[in-house]
Amino acid sequence: MNETIHVSAPGRVNLIGDHTDYTGGLVMPMTIDAFTTVIGQANTSSVWNLVSHDEAEPISIALPIIDPHLVYPAWGRYVAGVLFEFNKIGCEVPGFTGEISTTIPIGSGLSSSAALEIAIARIAISISKIEMSETDIALLCQRAEQNASGVPCGIMDQLCIAVGRPNTATLIDCHTLDVQHIAMPDEIEVVTRFISQRTLAGSEYSDRVTDCVDIEKLIGPLRLASISDAKNINDQRLYRRARHVITENQRVRDFASALSQKDFSTAGELMVASHTSLTNDYETSNEEMDRAVQAMTSEPGFLGARMTGGGFGGCIVGIRHRA
Repeated sequence: MNETIHVSAPGRVNLIGDHTDYTGGLVMPMTIDAFTTVIGQANTSSVWNLVSHDEAEPISIALPIIDPHLVYPAWGRYVAGVLFEFNKIGCEVPGFTGEISTTIPIGSGLSSSAALEIAIARIAISISKIEMSETDIALLCQRAEQNASGVPCGIMDQLCIAVGRPNTATLIDCHTLDVQHIAMPDEIEVVTRFISQRTLAGSEYSDRVTDCVDIEKLIGPLRLASISDAKNINDQRLYRRARHVITENQRVRDFASALSQKDFSTAGELMVASHTSLTNDYETSNEEMDRAVQAMTSEPGFLGARMTGGGFGGCIVGIRHRA
């Protein structure tokens, strides 16, 4: 009898550093206490048969995959994208039969898709009996997400989920892929609230990536740019986009420093400044998200709050003094 394999991958919330990863900037997410779980057994049929507790239709994917976009129902494209990437690197993955469940709210901006990808990748590695570093797993799953969704996402979600530790922030340099684990101080707690459903596919996310490509043609890598460099941009929209990315990278540095010094007031102020920049300069928030952030920061004990993730809906995150 084939061994039953059980793999779980957490969601993530980004404390600060949004829309910086795809230009090789700095981000500071952390994993959350919510997981996507895959349970099942390898088979000899070269077919992946999966049912999901959260999707009405099962998927049946024959290997090797020719095009993940042809998989139906659409949720199966994230699975197919991962298996497609394994085939591209010459790994022959056996068939698998299993079921998927998740406690991560889907479409909330807490990386349910990346958690699914990492879980599927770890299943594939286990049944193929190969070795792969956590960074390489994250890069493979990033390519899978881009292929499956058509969204040119950065590495933040997959890398945080692959290497993150409980109750620990993950400071990532998205250019070098260097990671620093920063334990969250006991004096504060992170609070995440779901505000509205959103999807990045078909959203303006890709437009922001294109803006950054255009900016870097004018002033070079945004991860190395200064506000003085940005002032050389004549197009006001591109100037605002550049100003957000440049100042957001600095906010990540300052936030990490504030946490290490237990300067929680400054950390909270940086979160609010990040949200303001995302609202005004990057235009990825909306009135509902803005009201939610304002309401959270008005509650007793809260030090700061911001929208989190790709934007256009989803969740907000805040920090407050622990009761």
